[in-house]
Amino acid sequence: MRLSISIVNWNTTQLLCALLESIRRHKPPFECEIIVVDNASDGFDVARFESDFPEVILIANSSNVGYAKANNQAITQSKGDCVLLLNPDTEATDGAVENLVSFAVSHPEAAAIGGKLVRPDGTVDRSVRSFPYPGPIAWEVLGLSKLLKRSPTFGAYRMTWFDYDEPAEVDQPMGSCLLLSRQAIERVGLMDEDFPIFFNEVDWLYRAKLAGYKVYFNPDAVFVHHGAASTSQVDKRKMRRESHDSLLKFYSKHFRGRLPCVTYTTAVLCIKLSKAIRG
Repeated sequence: MRLSISIVNWNTTQLLCALLESIRRHKPPFECEIIVVDNASDGFDVARFESDFPEVILIANSSNVGYAKANNQAITQSKGDCVLLLNPDTEATDGAVENLVSFAVSHPEAAAIGGKLVRPDGTVDRSVRSFPYPGPIAWEVLGLSKLLKRSPTFGAYRMTWFDYDEPAEVDQPMGSCLLLSRQAIERVGLMDEDFPIFFNEVDWLYRAKLAGYKVYFNPDAVFVHHGAASTSQVDKRKMRRESHDSLLKFYSKHFRGRLPCVTYTTAVLCIKLSKAIRG
């Protein structure tokens, strides 16, 4: 099978149905499967969903197990040569899925490929970032990235100068639309479930790069992104704390003992300072 599509749903069933309808409208010309993992959404009617979308493989969890674990459930069950992770607040456009897979076929060195995300009004969703190395994160905390947006140094984390009309090798495209190769999954492993909501795809992509793979952005695969449909249902302060905690876990996992002590300590203090300031 050429492709498996993994979609994790939590209280976004209306958007999920719109996404599935968009995949139906723009079905790729090859065999693919769709796996939906529902994390105990309020009012999710399993019988009706299965009746409306009989082509979908449904995994209905009895509790919210988090984004990483739910995707791992789908990946483990999937059969495709590639696995496309899609958030339920996205919608496929004509040729988007096919273009992602075609790009993967022509780039066997790629562990992952991100699509181009656009808002419903057509504006580009700036969805590509560098890895959260200490320097770029410090510029974020100090506010220099906002003052000097076009600077390759101070805008390094959010890649404010990035051209979303050209294909490019990148660090981390947003996990809302991310195609993973089966070969890379087998070598890199599944998502780390210690990152239940944030930084799970960043961790996976970082591990893939360490294993020698490349990661690309493909502007020809366009998906509409409504944005933050699941996380917006939770208190913003709680989500910010979760994001900061996940970043600290990322640092502890990948940078502790591998960076000079002063650099590592300074970076951790910057993250903790940002967490304290922003709540």
